[in-house]
Amino acid sequence: MGVVNPIKQAQLKAQSLFGKAEQLAAEFAATAVERDKRGGTAKNERDSLRKSGLLNLIIPVEYGGHGLDWHDTLQIVRIISRTDSSVGHLFGFQHLLLATIRLFGGQWPHYYRETVKNNWFWGNTLNPLDTRARISADGKDWLVHGTKSFCSGATDSDHLIVSALSETDGKLVIAAIPSNRTGIQIHSDWDNMGQRQTDSGTVDFHGVRIYDHEILREPGPLGSVFATLRPLLAQLILTNIYLGIGEGALAEAIGYTRSQSRAWFLSGVESATRDPYVLKKYGEFWVDLNAAALSTDHAASLLDAAWRQENALTEAERGSVAVASATAKVLATRAGLDVTQRLFEVTGARATSAKGGFDRYWRNLRTHSLHDPVDYKLLDLGEWVLNAKLPAPSFYS
Repeated sequence: MGVVNPIKQAQLKAQSLFGKAEQLAAEFAATAVERDKRGGTAKNERDSLRKSGLLNLIIPVEYGGHGLDWHDTLQIVRIISRTDSSVGHLFGFQHLLLATIRLFGGQWPHYYRETVKNNWFWGNTLNPLDTRARISADGKDWLVHGTKSFCSGATDSDHLIVSALSETDGKLVIAAIPSNRTGIQIHSDWDNMGQRQTDSGTVDFHGVRIYDHEILREPGPLGSVFATLRPLLAQLILTNIYLGIGEGALAEAIGYTRSQSRAWFLSGVESATRDPYVLKKYGEFWVDLNAAALSTDHAASLLDAAWRQENALTEAERGSVAVASATAKVLATRAGLDVTQRLFEVTGARATSAKGGFDRYWRNLRTHSLHDPVDYKLLDLGEWVLNAKLPAPSFYS
């Protein structure tokens, strides 16, 4: 019997996981337009992800996960986002929240094993810009009171990452707790024009008990150079969602132009696929999305190299990832917004029918991209280019 090549084995495993993702994306596409109109919780789709095993992509093999790197994990986020960016958002945040535990808390091996064992889907109630939640001491434990907004995926989650400001010193405290703990009230009040099935509404905390061992304090929020990779991963997850939306919109437009669009009567051609203006616009879409994809994949490769460094990571190495991720996010946002609003120019008036739901691509990307303005990424990049100043670590850079 021959020796198993570990590299070949890892490649085959990755191919299998990519295949599952493509299969799920196709299933989600069948109901994406209807669910976008309906809003609410994508319960069936979340359960499909639970059954698929894809929730454990970045958990190392020794803890029961698949042990994928960030490059491949982000590619799968992009695949799902092409057909359903709400589910892609929830799926991406699953891995962001698992990474938060790894980067901020020494108890991550426990949470990784339990996530695999119990098939946990994680929800977000971190949102550092919303400072309404407070945490105070209660003997050996802690109590949280207050509200958090933009709590993506909290509904139907098994565990939550929660943040609150300390009543004692005002510092940010982050913990990992069960979603069904007494005093947690998850509201179904997300009613925005896009990302309608991300359940990104509000969560109230009414004296919710946090046990001391649940607080992520080693090294704590952004407590080391390695820990400051968390916001860069968050940026790249969003970038892959945006890129997936743009690529999905382009694929839908191509299918429609080929099968249903009519040539304009002044064009002198029989098919819309031969119209020179249509061809020019498709060329523009391709150039911009391809540039964004190459930049995004490059940033993901730098992130993987930095991740492997762990506590040996230097500020300069971290800064290189920050510059690359900011560049990718600007490109993906611009390219995605351009494709999603101009796709009607290559599909025609009939493509505006509500039945097709083509408008959802722009609505989803426009809604999501406003929560972290790219102007501030350009400011960081300008400082780097002109003044050789690396982006300062924060929860958004």
